[in-house]
Amino acid sequence: MEKTTKVIFPYDQSLVKELPLINKMEIENILNTAQNLFKDQSNWIPAFKRIEILEKAASIMSDRSEELIHLAISEGGKPYKDSKAEILRAIKGVKLAAEHISQIKGEQIPMGLTQSSVNRMAFTSKEPIGVVVAVSAFNHPLNLAVHQIATAVAAGCPVIFKPSSNTPLSGLALADILKEAGLPEGWLQVVLCDNETAELLVTDSRVHFFSFIGSAKVGWSLKSKLAAGTRSALEHGGAAPVIVEHDADFSEMIPDLVKGGFYHAGQVCVSVQKIYVNQEICDRFVEQFSMATNKLIVGNPFDEATDVGSLITPKEVNRVEEWVNEAIKEGAKLITGGKKISDTTFQPTVLFNPSEESKVSVNEIFGPVVCIYPFTDREEAIKKANALEVHFQAAVFTKNIDVALDTVKKLNATAVMVNDNTAFRVDWMPFGGRDDSGLGMGGISYTIDDMTREKLIVFKSKSL
Repeated sequence: MEKTTKVIFPYDQSLVKELPLINKMEIENILNTAQNLFKDQSNWIPAFKRIEILEKAASIMSDRSEELIHLAISEGGKPYKDSKAEILRAIKGVKLAAEHISQIKGEQIPMGLTQSSVNRMAFTSKEPIGVVVAVSAFNHPLNLAVHQIATAVAAGCPVIFKPSSNTPLSGLALADILKEAGLPEGWLQVVLCDNETAELLVTDSRVHFFSFIGSAKVGWSLKSKLAAGTRSALEHGGAAPVIVEHDADFSEMIPDLVKGGFYHAGQVCVSVQKIYVNQEICDRFVEQFSMATNKLIVGNPFDEATDVGSLITPKEVNRVEEWVNEAIKEGAKLITGGKKISDTTFQPTVLFNPSEESKVSVNEIFGPVVCIYPFTDREEAIKKANALEVHFQAAVFTKNIDVALDTVKKLNATAVMVNDNTAFRVDWMPFGGRDDSGLGMGGISYTIDDMTREKLIVFKSKSL
């Protein structure tokens, strides 16, 4: 009997679509298709053609943006205004990928610096790395697909894309658009399968590059099973700490941090989660932050007034509720929220000074919960912010440039925002976690470079 996956609208749990899953026997054909395209260089898509394909794809996406917005909402539950921002980012990402193709280039290597290297000329060139397998997450179904698919197309690599089983429709729509834009058959294969089949795909020796966006547990486990020589990039999550000093600008900071904490119901790998606030302003901060939080509208993500939509599944709502209740039992003060609104939605929640051992302090919450901790010693706050094994993006709010630079230096993070929330990202900047939070740096141009490899050419001639 054929296995299927059901795509469910997270807000009301209605069925959007039911799709077939492939079985293990089909993996062989999928990998062979990609490998055969790559092995025969006569199949390779020339740079000018890759540019044409991506530019046309971006144009088609722009024409169908409203359709793509509604598709992303129906499967992911992100509110309309945030889904619209995602689709616009995705279109820009495809354009960025097309633009970067002209920057895929090598360099001259100096010769003649020693007696043994005279009469030689050397330079490097960049080639596609080979077959790319990309496993993606649910929270940005189209933009993440662009970061893993459009980059592979730009680099000239055949790509096999496995979307989240919760949100496969946006990736499938992107595949259709790329085909319409002229991407030849086989260069992109979208695979829907169970985890066991996905592991067979990822760990095959024909895979040259593995791109993963998702949980640390799964990502590190798959990396440990990769075939020899397979390069990888892993993007996991973090707990996004923020340091707020006594001279911070409240008028900009409060709306910024509220947005960073509750955007997509906190289901973002760099959501504001732990805010360490100088004791001098802590009462004022808690009051204003909670007031702004209470103004957020929770509801149907198709409603353009909605600020916070549903979590991806009712199971996640129950988990968040358990973690919040546990934190309160362990000493946290509930400032606002803390309860389920429905089986699929949870109140935007603010906890004050939970135990550093509570789950909400130790783990990535991935839900609409923000924790506030008072501090008197900034060094101690930074030490607590760095205490976990996950380190991704962080932030500091202060008007003092010396304090800002000192905090930036001491926070263990791949990116530190000064007077901006931890969830800030544009798609041309480097983006990724360190330590348990991931491996390598994403961002359109950085990923394209990861999907290429260098070849050195050395000419020897008496005339040189």
